[in-house]
Amino acid sequence: MQSYYQKFNKEKLIKKIKSIKKQDGKFNNLEVEYVLDVLENSKKKNVDYVKKIEDLFCKKFKVKYAIACNSGTSGLHAAMYSLGLKADDEVIVPGLAVVMDAYAVFHRGAKVVFCDVDPDTFLINYEEIKKKITNKTKAIITVSLQGLPVDIDPIIKLARKNNIKVVEDNAQDLYGVYKNRLSGFSGDIGVWSFENKKHLSGASEGGIISTNNKRLAERIRKFAGIGYKNMTAIGGRTSLSIEEVQDPNYKRFDTIGLNYRMPQIVAAVAYSQLKNSKNILKKRVASAKYFRNAIKNCRWLVEQKIPKHCKHSHYTFAVKFLTNKIKNKYTWKDIYKKYKEKGGDGFYGACAPIYKEPSIKKYLKKKNYPKIKLNNVEKIQKQIMQFKTNYRDLNLAKKKANILKKLIYEIDES
Repeated sequence: MQSYYQKFNKEKLIKKIKSIKKQDGKFNNLEVEYVLDVLENSKKKNVDYVKKIEDLFCKKFKVKYAIACNSGTSGLHAAMYSLGLKADDEVIVPGLAVVMDAYAVFHRGAKVVFCDVDPDTFLINYEEIKKKITNKTKAIITVSLQGLPVDIDPIIKLARKNNIKVVEDNAQDLYGVYKNRLSGFSGDIGVWSFENKKHLSGASEGGIISTNNKRLAERIRKFAGIGYKNMTAIGGRTSLSIEEVQDPNYKRFDTIGLNYRMPQIVAAVAYSQLKNSKNILKKRVASAKYFRNAIKNCRWLVEQKIPKHCKHSHYTFAVKFLTNKIKNKYTWKDIYKKYKEKGGDGFYGACAPIYKEPSIKKYLKKKNYPKIKLNNVEKIQKQIMQFKTNYRDLNLAKKKANILKKLIYEIDES
């Protein structure tokens, strides 16, 4: 009978690795090598990639504490836990975002107060938040939608004045710049996602939470780490001897938490991506530039407004489709179909307003929420087109942008 090693096809493995590491591949840095380290898991190579990615994140972004987790969603949930929300507390959330921002609040038993957004940047802003603050407001979640940093300074000032915490959902923004500062680190807590389409990928899911507050960091880590009592703001270190830990009388948990820890294989992939993150960002920004040039003379596609004090990190290249500028001759779906027919990759629409998602509508009805209507959210949500920017091959990005340019020309000439 052939042994496993005799049957093992080395050539097939080498071919797969070469395919993964090809120049325009998504994981062409050191992801494969680091994953193999984890799988080997010998005493010599038992590297803790979770700690490595946390340490590198702190070093790169000059933040005191970073807690790796298994998704951006679990990161938001852990962030809400750390704030000690109670049943009557309110958290302000932009109506144009993803449902997870609301889910994280609901799972803590607190109330979401949905807030309108700026019609040009698509983001929550100071004036809209100011209308929603009450003496029950305990936190504000800001969302850097599509990679554009939120105008955070006035929001922080308002929050500090009212003893409110600010949580920055930066799942779609890495290396965005706001007033010469990196986006996501001005509030009390920042949350990032490593879901497969985000700036950095864990090859599946993944996320990280950052803060400069030691108390919040410890609460986040304990909640996301099943409540182990030996966990601290900087990790799961303990000075106890192994004999003490193995004693049947040893008590392990002092917090009711959940298992939101990042798996080592995900950490290995994401660590390599973080090391290569500036190169990844450059390709996103370059891809967006091709699409910006493609719509330069188009009256009916208007780019998401980028304020002068911001640099966009381009999770997508987002535009508003103004059908009235082409005399209502084409619908959003017409443009989508025509772009696809010509060889484009398609594009995403904006997520439905959070409060209109079926899961949220049922919850709001059950909790007797008043009727919600946010004019800007409901208008621009139907207009937004989000073109992908995660091309590893910039020639392909240029080709897709040129398809859009030709489509615009044909429609304008028709």
